[in-house]
Amino acid sequence: MSIVITVAQQKGGAGKSTLVANLAAAMATLRRVAVLDIDPQHSLARWNAIRLARTEPAATLTFSDLSGWRLAGELDRLRRDYDVVLIDSPPVIDADARRAIRGADLVVVPVQPSPPDIWAAEGTLKLAAEEKRPACLILNRVPTGSRLRDTTDHELQARGLAVLPAVLGNRAVFSHAFAEGLGVTESAPRSRAAVELRAVLAAILGMIA
Repeated sequence: MSIVITVAQQKGGAGKSTLVANLAAAMATLRRVAVLDIDPQHSLARWNAIRLARTEPAATLTFSDLSGWRLAGELDRLRRDYDVVLIDSPPVIDADARRAIRGADLVVVPVQPSPPDIWAAEGTLKLAAEEKRPACLILNRVPTGSRLRDTTDHELQARGLAVLPAVLGNRAVFSHAFAEGLGVTESAPRSRAAVELRAVLAAILGMIA
């Protein structure tokens, strides 16, 4: 049975594309993975192009950037043909974002440990609730030893929001891997970032199972 994971967040710079790329790369060695890029910035399209041009091939995954009125049909096709479909959605609440959330088995909302990110996530969480889709937050780009982490944890708990127990640190290796068309589990499999990414993936899959 295929699963669809939509990564969504209204605020730009939350790390949606990097998260999708890393999850896709980590799963591509064991499952048939498709990435659907409907973010107008198309960062994942650039990442995929770099990946395909590598002299040392990386694990195979399928890329699509169909959006608009074709999105629902493309999502149905990918769901039939692949084990996992990961969607990078627009940083706004529009028709495409709604379609991507409606078709998801889980909506993952990356937030940096700052009030603006949490505030921006509210619209995405509301849309997921309207579409009756399960959703969770993931703390992303968390600075080491930052008091913001504790403050953010307290605020999220006070709001009763679902938060993944695993977090991703603010590590340069994520950006370096992305620039090479890879995920951290491929470029630096023994790094702290790769350990964090695997923990996040396990937590996400645990919510869907």
